[in-house]
Amino acid sequence: MAEDKTSEGDHPGEQPRDFIRSRVAEDVAAGKHGGEVHTRFPPEPNGFLHIGHAKAITINFSIAAEFGGVCNLRFDDTNPAREDPKYAAAIEEDLAWLGFSWGDNLFHASDYFEQLYQYALQLVEKGLAYVDDLSAEETREYRGTVNAAGRKSPFRERSVEENLDLFRRMRAGEFSDGARTLRAKIDMASPNMNLRDPAIYRIRKVTHQRSGDEWPIYPMYDFAHGLSDSIEGITHSLCSLEFENHRPLYDWFLDKLGVFHPQQIEFARLNLSFTVLSKRYLTQLVDEGLVDGWDDPRMPTLAGLRRRGYTPEAVRSFLAGIGVAKFNSTVELVLLENALRVELNKTAPRRMAVLDPLKVVIDNWPAGEVDFLTAINNPEDESAGTRTVPFSGELYIEQGDFKADPPKKFWRLAPGNEVRLRYAFYIKCTSFETDPETGDVTLVHATYDPETRGGDSPDGRKIKATLHWVSAEHSFEADVRNFDHLFQTPNPMAGDDKTKFKELLNPDSLGLKTGCKLEPGLAEAQPGERYQFERLGYYCVDTRLSAPQAPVFNRAVALRDSWAKVQARG
Repeated sequence: MAEDKTSEGDHPGEQPRDFIRSRVAEDVAAGKHGGEVHTRFPPEPNGFLHIGHAKAITINFSIAAEFGGVCNLRFDDTNPAREDPKYAAAIEEDLAWLGFSWGDNLFHASDYFEQLYQYALQLVEKGLAYVDDLSAEETREYRGTVNAAGRKSPFRERSVEENLDLFRRMRAGEFSDGARTLRAKIDMASPNMNLRDPAIYRIRKVTHQRSGDEWPIYPMYDFAHGLSDSIEGITHSLCSLEFENHRPLYDWFLDKLGVFHPQQIEFARLNLSFTVLSKRYLTQLVDEGLVDGWDDPRMPTLAGLRRRGYTPEAVRSFLAGIGVAKFNSTVELVLLENALRVELNKTAPRRMAVLDPLKVVIDNWPAGEVDFLTAINNPEDESAGTRTVPFSGELYIEQGDFKADPPKKFWRLAPGNEVRLRYAFYIKCTSFETDPETGDVTLVHATYDPETRGGDSPDGRKIKATLHWVSAEHSFEADVRNFDHLFQTPNPMAGDDKTKFKELLNPDSLGLKTGCKLEPGLAEAQPGERYQFERLGYYCVDTRLSAPQAPVFNRAVALRDSWAKVQARG
């Protein structure tokens, strides 16, 4: 189901707004922060972005633009053990592909390491933070549960002087990894687990991709995130709903330090059927080789969607359609697919491809003759023009378009049946040949009506089926991947045991077809180009597997079940 939402305006004051835009508009009207709007998108460079991130990107960048403001791109690079420059590069590429620019506003949390350290010292000096010697396991035990209050650490009442000394020695690299942490002193009995003396710094002697070995301690995300917002002068910190319970902690740090205070506003995260949108679990799929990397076209990553054939326009249209909601829900994958269909229906050139080829010999075709027929490139776009396709006495059609013993109302090719070949002629089946061992049909014989060139009959006789085809002599062979859902069930993360999601992977999701026969012009198709294979779906040339004169095609999305209407129009 789509998310409940209010309608979304493109410009302030022109259309009804969603709840975030309404809040921002109120702040601007009240002159809060001088009427300025400054947002940010703060990814961690520890994986590729997915379609859920695209929602956050679009909200932050679009709202800033609509109110004449600025949106920063800030990498929250506080955990070097999991981060890599390749992820940062991929994130920048994804944002640019979506059509958003951060200009000169590219920042890193690591830019602020010294300032964050000074903030932590201030909390220690105020008696609001302490150095704790509990192990990670002991810390979890002392924290309590949602139904039971936590217990205070035996190190909680260290003096300010001792805490300052120990924290500075942590900074100097004197202690081993995990030996000590710096924790905020808040409330171990709070019903909000995030306020039970959360860690602010941990010892981690790992080389950072930007600061090298300068820091043996690194700030925790909840501490660095809000203060980085403050340092950058962010007015509206827009984030997904799972951060709602973190907002009191976000506010606590800012208030206790008395620094510039952005407003955190949460929106519903994107949940998509037949999909996992958790970086943790997507990382598992990649690391365990269950998919072919982060840009596997079956993945919900932006790199995967791009490689599959999605356009930024389709992604943005999908996101505009589901809107901005306050409550989590699951969006049906078909809505994303339909957004792509609408886009590619307008823009993708039409071509013919036969994925399960069956040869047809036209017995009355003049020997050695080739006819070049006119085919429309895109009926939705007159400017796309036409092309010529070769037609000869031997063709390929889809195996499913022929039945030796057809059921009732089977209008495609069968003994005695007449069909229209797209852009070509009417043909009638006269006989067929089979494999003597399997009984499978191996060859169909037919005759053609030369008066029907172009697919029209001068006597007006009605034909109920139109088939696509390619000339056997002129076609070329290629691999085509008809992807299916990566998971077999709509909600692979259902249930308490999240580790079982891998058991729900679809073993047939790749859908590889070899030996496909394609229209000759497609041999020149370039990586990233998109086409509609008539009657089959929309396909994109794979950017990694393709070679010159040897493209590999990925199905971006299937056609709707509306080909009958096209057939009726001829």
